[in-house]
Amino acid sequence: MPLTTRRQMLTAAAALPLLGVSHVVRAAEPDLSGLRDMTRDAQPITVEERRGRIAKAQALMKAAGIGAIVVEPGSSLVYFTGLRWGRSERLTALVLPVEGEPCIVTPFFEAPRTQEGLAVPADIRVWQEHEDPLRLVAGFLRERKLANRPIGIEETARFFAFDGLRQALPGTAITSANPVVRGCRMIKSSAEIALMQRATDVTLAAYRFVHARIERGMSQRDIAGLMDAATAKLGGDPEFSLVLVGEGAAYPHGTRTPAAVADGRIVLMDCGCTVQGYQSDVSRTFVHGAASAEQRKVWDQVARGQQVAFAAAKLGTPAGQVDDAVRGYYASLGYGPDYKLPGLSHRTGHGIGLDGHEPVNLVRGEATRLAPGMCFSNEPGIYIPGSFGVRLEDCFHMTAGGPQWFSTPPKSIDAPLG
Repeated sequence: MPLTTRRQMLTAAAALPLLGVSHVVRAAEPDLSGLRDMTRDAQPITVEERRGRIAKAQALMKAAGIGAIVVEPGSSLVYFTGLRWGRSERLTALVLPVEGEPCIVTPFFEAPRTQEGLAVPADIRVWQEHEDPLRLVAGFLRERKLANRPIGIEETARFFAFDGLRQALPGTAITSANPVVRGCRMIKSSAEIALMQRATDVTLAAYRFVHARIERGMSQRDIAGLMDAATAKLGGDPEFSLVLVGEGAAYPHGTRTPAAVADGRIVLMDCGCTVQGYQSDVSRTFVHGAASAEQRKVWDQVARGQQVAFAAAKLGTPAGQVDDAVRGYYASLGYGPDYKLPGLSHRTGHGIGLDGHEPVNLVRGEATRLAPGMCFSNEPGIYIPGSFGVRLEDCFHMTAGGPQWFSTPPKSIDAPLG
């Protein structure tokens, strides 16, 4: 249905109560009938793979001299155990010892639900409402004779968990679990990469559907809502749909100022979804109607910036050098230097997997060397305050032969979806 008709219906509906009419006509929903679920045959992470993750974590603990790691609910808990759990003041946590079966500490009344959600065997230990769960964690570690070894805390754990364990185990060294958790999660398996590929395919299909239906006068919210609806119909779980129009695109995450599509205006979309928890992240920038010479020039420069980053992403290269390569290219065009605007005001890319942003980043000074299985976004935008911005974002993963795209970058502002 044309946008003008939809807006007329919304205006009329808003006026009905003033006329004493009780029945309100809702605006027509977008026709999604031509979209099909693309995720039905997506293969889940197996129990065997999760067991392999635990075994790798335990090997990394031995190498680092760590006796156990403690993980709160979040993507790392999902990664090792399959358990999806929200954080609250009532602690549920994974205690993964250097040897033997993992332990899950959880409130007594949550034990059945915890057991139901686990994808791997675990020793479930419960605490009552008046008890301190960190003392239960400490008791497990003493029982396993691990209290005299350093205990690693996953980097997103809350302070009360860290502090409570420190008080429950006086004299025990509490350290970072990064050598273990990052050592596992940064290197994606073929199964993880397949799920990320499926999520990317869903996002691209949703982009194609939405791009063909963008009309003059549509708001940023209109477009984002259409993107979310298309993504869900295609089988993805919408994660974010950022839409920036006109001058708003000059600021990487936009402004509070509303904007509508108009002829000659930039439309920047940054969207992603999850498939079985694994993320996509794709940005496209285009112009409604005819693009100006300046818009074309900046778009082409960003497209080249993506290729500069991709070419720099060689096996064994420190991740920060990818960012350095892009900034060097942009400086040669007169942008910057560094983060100065007009130019690139953020890092070239971030790690991606179960989290949309996860270690490590393609950012200056990052010394971690690129290795097979690492996954990154590639999004070296150019932003011109007061005018417009262009961001093209496609993710890639490192293989034994070098980087490989999850989505192929577009080659022309006139064909932004390839």
